Amino acid sequence: MEVFKSITKTLSSFFVVCILLLFANAASEKTQYHDFVIQATPVKRLCNIHNTITVNGQFPGPTLEVNNGDTLVVNVVNRAQYNVTIHWHGVRQIRTGWADGPEFITQCPIRPGKSYTYRFTIQGQEGTLWWHAHSSWLRATVYGALIIHPKAGESYPFPNPKRETPVLLGEWWNANPIDVVRQATRTGAAPNVSDAYTMNGQPGDSTSVPVKVNTTIIHVDSGETNLLRVINAGLNQQLFFTVANHKLTVVGADANYVKPFTTSVLLLGPGQTTDVLIKADQPPARYYMAARAYASAQGAPFDNTTTTAILEYKSSCSSNCANTNPVFPSLPAYNDTATATAFTTKFRSPRKAQVPTEIDENLFVTVGLGLENCPSGASSSSCQGPNGTRFAASMNNVSFVLPSNFSLLQAHHQGIRGVFSTDFPANPPLKFNYTGNVSRSLWQPIRGTRLYKLTYGARVQVVLQGTGIFTAENHPIHLHGYDFYIIAEGFGNFNQKTDTAKFNLVDPPLRSTASVPVNGWTVIRFVADNPGVWLMHCHLDVHITWGLAMAFLVENGVSELESLEAPPEDFPVC
Repeated sequence: MEVFKSITKTLSSFFVVCILLLFANAASEKTQYHDFVIQATPVKRLCNIHNTITVNGQFPGPTLEVNNGDTLVVNVVNRAQYNVTIHWHGVRQIRTGWADGPEFITQCPIRPGKSYTYRFTIQGQEGTLWWHAHSSWLRATVYGALIIHPKAGESYPFPNPKRETPVLLGEWWNANPIDVVRQATRTGAAPNVSDAYTMNGQPGDSTSVPVKVNTTIIHVDSGETNLLRVINAGLNQQLFFTVANHKLTVVGADANYVKPFTTSVLLLGPGQTTDVLIKADQPPARYYMAARAYASAQGAPFDNTTTTAILEYKSSCSSNCANTNPVFPSLPAYNDTATATAFTTKFRSPRKAQVPTEIDENLFVTVGLGLENCPSGASSSSCQGPNGTRFAASMNNVSFVLPSNFSLLQAHHQGIRGVFSTDFPANPPLKFNYTGNVSRSLWQPIRGTRLYKLTYGARVQVVLQGTGIFTAENHPIHLHGYDFYIIAEGFGNFNQKTDTAKFNLVDPPLRSTASVPVNGWTVIRFVADNPGVWLMHCHLDVHITWGLAMAFLVENGVSELESLEAPPEDFPVC
């Protein structure tokens, strides 16, 4: 009897502890409410004032800071002249695909004068993400940081930094970005490149505008270790980033921790984030932070400017410090693929990863550019691509076409026919020497809205194979609704017999945007555990404009927790 009482008392204590822990977790998980007003705001850059589309009149937009487990409720009011949506880049959106944001994929756009409230919970993610417009080229100026701290009472897996600073890299046009892309769409030619890169919205000292007006200054104190949250929010360019005379210790990427490693230069494709620790261990002075292009496409025009900010040792810097010229860093050459590869291949998960080893769905997807023949009866002014063609891009020779009357998720959820098909090919329709001298007969893709259907829980491998059609290029490929393991990358054509020996199935990095090397390939794996319609596309906006995208349709599982939630009542209609 005494033994029974003892067991009962022990079990009672155990259940009390469990209940207290549940209440403690619930208390630490908060709901944050924000209002985003999309509006035109006068912004002066490069000595010119433009009526720029912003959020709450800010450029860049507001930084949102949350904890893992928090819920965000963001009411977006569109007071601009353009349709708009907001994408929460890298957020898993478990069962909340209606809040993902890509226009005509998971929602119809928010029309001028209308509003929509995004509701979603951060689940199991910590680090740096960001948000941006996902309509046309509005994300050139409509973007901001999304910082995810550990849950209350938990800490980073590295020493706590003294300060944390978002560093948002962007692109600036001395024109309306919407006009830039519309002109390119009308003519079929490549769009004009940006006029400058920016760091936290400012081009920096590489222009003739005075430092105090045009350059971001980040203060540090001698001896302290700080965390820089670097985000490439640029539209069309991979960027090298460095800080003069300082080493950077990489500790996270795309809101996933990584095994720390030290480097002097970062490479970020558009959409990617990298968290780095920087120690203020140099003589007190001012040091440039700088970023410029990694331009992998041979012969293609690109913005060759450099953006800068200043890292300034504050309290220990003498009065003359502010008047001295900052130390300028050494940056890789624009086409330095060796440095780019050395950086991207250093990433590892901090511990053994749960990589799928058995594969249910094995896709081989070509990724590259193309050219469309001038349509019959079209004027030459609409076919100003090479040799009277129009630029295009595709995956497995399918150039993705957005619907216009329904979003894909709405059509799937409501069973509306005729909006899309589910016959996206798992392999290229024709095998060829992908990275070689490709026959001109293979340069024209087929247009379509073709999805690939996945059963809930399917274990998926995708080989992303770059092509040399028109020109080879490094492509940053982003998958909505998922993180994935990057298990290998290489150059040339992927060889199933020999390249599988390069697979890292022990500690590959977990990311949401992967770089496919110029004239090369990348292999990713994930488990399809999030029902909905999820876009996979090149995050160079010029390429998605041309059709370099596809989408996965992930079916519901068997239970409510494995099924897509119902759409919200204020869901926008087309």
